[in-house]
Amino acid sequence: MRIFGLVQDSIVDGPGFRFACFVQGCPHGCPGCHNPDSHDPQGGREMTVEEVARELLKNPLTDGLTLSGGEPFAQPEDCLALAKTAHAHGLNVWGYSGWTFEHLRDQGTPAQKELLAALDVLVDGPFLLAQRTLSLPWRGSGNQRLVDVPASLAAGEAVPLPDRRPGY
Repeated sequence: MRIFGLVQDSIVDGPGFRFACFVQGCPHGCPGCHNPDSHDPQGGREMTVEEVARELLKNPLTDGLTLSGGEPFAQPEDCLALAKTAHAHGLNVWGYSGWTFEHLRDQGTPAQKELLAALDVLVDGPFLLAQRTLSLPWRGSGNQRLVDVPASLAAGEAVPLPDRRPGY
């Protein structure tokens, strides 16, 4: 998998101490993106899923895995394997995407839909510079949503993550 960067103990990419995996490659190219160097799909470095998983599991205090980027849904198979490893070790999994929940659910590839189903929370929507905010937790712009993925798939529509959900 192509990796832009890995961060142990992130506290800004979801709740608790998180292992943030920033994948390389993004088709969205949002103006004002905080990781513009992650857009080139040929950039970053190559790592196996197993290598990334070993890094993920190094810290016993890690609460969860966050898949960010770049665009995790541009590497759905590898991100899915990593998400499954995280769940197998009792970690929750968050993902960031420039696509919306509805787009991924209705127009995603089979692999993208599988990755979506493996997430506990999706932070969806493109970063919009005109809606940039520092007041919303875990989002860069006001249009982005925190989507409770299991509840949304069951309901057939995007269900926002409650403000104080246990474990999050």
